[in-house]
Amino acid sequence: MIAKLISADKRVVFKTALYNFIEHGLKFVFPAEPGSVVRGLPTAHSAPVLKDLFVADDQYVWPSADGKVKGQAINPLYPNQVKAVLADENLYDMLALVDAIRVGKVREQKKHWSY
Repeated sequence: MIAKLISADKRVVFKTALYNFIEHGLKFVFPAEPGSVVRGLPTAHSAPVLKDLFVADDQYVWPSADGKVKGQAINPLYPNQVKAVLADENLYDMLALVDAIRVGKVREQKKHWSY
């Protein structure tokens, strides 16, 4: 509310403000540094929602014992995020897009999504 991303009653999201925050502030507030190679669930440009849009040699994953892909670890925003996205494909897509901004190169960050 203080940042003017949602209304005082928490019922309305101010979309323009939220999009501006995601595009310009997210990587500063929730920075991510690719870590060691682990098994996990693909994220950022490696996720199913983006993998056909970008060609990349590196893979990024949220660490998970159930993961089938090896890639550099990206710490998820929330501890139970992997469990949540496995139950909700739309949430998976959205959080993978967020990670494309958190760890992506300029090409991923500047791509305007019409999701």
